[in-house]
Amino acid sequence: MKMYIEKAGSLTTVQDEGRFGYMEYGVGESGAMDRYSYRLANKLVGNENGEAALEFTFIGADVVFNSDAIIAYMGAEMNAEIDGVSIKRGKPYEIYEGQKLTFGFAINGLRAYLAVAGGIEVPVVMDSRSTNLKCQMGGYMGRKIETGDALTIGGFDYSKKDALLKNKVEAPTYSDSICVRVIKGPQDDYFTDEGLNTFFNTTYKVSPESDRMGIRLSGETIESKNGMDIVSDGITFGSIQVTSSGQPIILMADHQTTGGYAKIATVVSEDLQYLAQARPGNEVSFKCVSLQDMQKGLIHRLFGKK
Repeated sequence: MKMYIEKAGSLTTVQDEGRFGYMEYGVGESGAMDRYSYRLANKLVGNENGEAALEFTFIGADVVFNSDAIIAYMGAEMNAEIDGVSIKRGKPYEIYEGQKLTFGFAINGLRAYLAVAGGIEVPVVMDSRSTNLKCQMGGYMGRKIETGDALTIGGFDYSKKDALLKNKVEAPTYSDSICVRVIKGPQDDYFTDEGLNTFFNTTYKVSPESDRMGIRLSGETIESKNGMDIVSDGITFGSIQVTSSGQPIILMADHQTTGGYAKIATVVSEDLQYLAQARPGNEVSFKCVSLQDMQKGLIHRLFGKK
């Protein structure tokens, strides 16, 4: 089964959960920016965790299938249609051979995820199908999807179609003002009390220069004790570096493996989905939480224990 790209959109890539275990070799995680929406899209079409899907940024693609398929999309609202008939986020649809699936501009949020029953079949590179644009590896030929590309869809049990089409989840609504939880550190001691106070009491704006590597913020300057430079150490998805300009950058899915600027805080992983949907000009603020409280909350959700 194939899906043919008639219009690629502004930045369409193949992504999965990410590429783990290779940072020591200089290869970052990549993967879906909004992993919550990505996982829900896969769940709606009955895929196993980790199947590859398409990530759209700002403008979606136009796609034609050469066989019947089951599709679903989650994340940003992109005015999706099948042959001119609107479809909604949060539920699967059957699309027939020759029908066209189209996506428009993101009108709420920034990124959407298209999952197809059976997953998108591209080569596994270092245990992942995710596209790493910086390294030009993984995904479809190591690059973004272009008009004229043809992607292979994996097989699935079509007898499960009727059950799949009953699936439904609530579609999210994204705010222009985001407050995310963070844990201080690992280099919060590099900042003055005034600098920390500025960080936690300033509403920042998302810069147009933001991308899959990092979300650049602009706002009040964060004061350090003796500069922002450190001996380079590891970066994780959600690390917040403060550059020599005193402005924060939130490192995202395509983050570098190491960095030489002090990290004032780290975003709680559950809140990264909101940052992944942040558009230029949106407001971002930070709420400090403790690691212990986050651990207790996780234990309670997993096991029902306080």
